[in-house]
Amino acid sequence: MPVNFRAAAERGVEHEADVARKGVGFDRGLLSLDNIEELRRITLPDGQPLEFILAVPGRRYGEFTDILQAFQSTAEGASSEVVDEARWQDLRLVVAHNPAQAAEQTARRRERIMGVRAAQFAGKLDGQDTGVKSRGRQLSDGGATARFYHEVSESHLLRIVRVDLKSPQFVYSLDEEALARAELMDGKLLLVTNVADLAPKEVVASYKALADIERGFRALKSEIEIAPVFHRLPDRIRAHAMLCFIALILYRVMRARLKLAGAQLSPERALEQLRAIQRHRVRINGAASIDGISSIDANQALLFQALKLPRPTRDAQMPLL
Repeated sequence: MPVNFRAAAERGVEHEADVARKGVGFDRGLLSLDNIEELRRITLPDGQPLEFILAVPGRRYGEFTDILQAFQSTAEGASSEVVDEARWQDLRLVVAHNPAQAAEQTARRRERIMGVRAAQFAGKLDGQDTGVKSRGRQLSDGGATARFYHEVSESHLLRIVRVDLKSPQFVYSLDEEALARAELMDGKLLLVTNVADLAPKEVVASYKALADIERGFRALKSEIEIAPVFHRLPDRIRAHAMLCFIALILYRVMRARLKLAGAQLSPERALEQLRAIQRHRVRINGAASIDGISSIDANQALLFQALKLPRPTRDAQMPLL
């Protein structure tokens, strides 16, 4: 995807049709030594090499453990994002660490570990061995192992919670080294690039500009639902796309204003709360109709303030039934 790296880093501009300097930014799936060699062979019409930024997929972070271990001393104790760089395959490897994201990922993983029912399976088996009766069918060691293995697999914890499938008894263990490695990777973004004159933070900003484009496409395909399009005439197809484009602009303005106001809500959740506000018209026994708007609670009022929108006017205040 063509990106003006300098513009993206300095102004947050993702796409420009005519720029003096172009490069490409790719998502995580493209990183491989073969792809890197192919990219390094490409030259632009003016003879300059193609510049690129590639994200390292999380499943390959283990290849960079030594680099991340050295970087961790900088990351520990940080209250905001920290960025540094190293060398890899004669290229720049830029590492960014977001402490808030790291703490969230670590907490979620530990919750998943606590959520698998090892103690419940072990307790039921021990109870059966001592003659304690429990509800349901008796549980065998093999059955407990199979069910527990399935739970661990569903929780994506097989590398950390080790289940011994060969043992005749119900046996599992927590791989502390694997857990420490996983927590080392939390909050990290690794970028491989040949761009020489951007500072590490500018490299990260350029890649995040690409990620912002992808978020826009996700919003178009999910919340805004640009497809499927059940139109046949070109004018109607263009009108549909234009309406979706306008909706995307409004979506991004909402997201920016909510973030600026410190509201911990996505545009979807904000709209969900605001949809509860309704306009009513009541007429009883042929009398003159009474118009009103349902009550606006404190959270909805704060949303109008965050979005810099006036609260709906009303002739009479009527509570929601």
